[in-house]
Amino acid sequence: MNTAKVYVTDTVVTKPGRARDFVDAYLREYAPGARERGMTLERIVVSPPIWFPDESNTVTATWVLDGAEGWWAMTWQGRSDPAVRRWWAAVDDLVAERTRSTGAEASEIERLADV
Repeated sequence: MNTAKVYVTDTVVTKPGRARDFVDAYLREYAPGARERGMTLERIVVSPPIWFPDESNTVTATWVLDGAEGWWAMTWQGRSDPAVRRWWAAVDDLVAERTRSTGAEASEIERLADV
């Protein structure tokens, strides 16, 4: 059976001139733990597509999880892992604001909800 995919999107507005530093830290320090929690990095998009020296960028990281089970496993592991909270606190000087959202393809919603 094919597993429906759940997408986790981190949207981060960086402090002026700090986007490249944030992306480097995210890939080097955050991503390995995310992979251990079952997440697969699909892409990181930087908007606008230029490393501004004195303006903010928006960094959008999209992760993929295998179904509702993968999402729940990642959620509970991440919530109970103090290293995740420490990492976000450590990059506070790079981040102006951040949000995380989750979603799935519309055609997969009924299948994901049938748990």
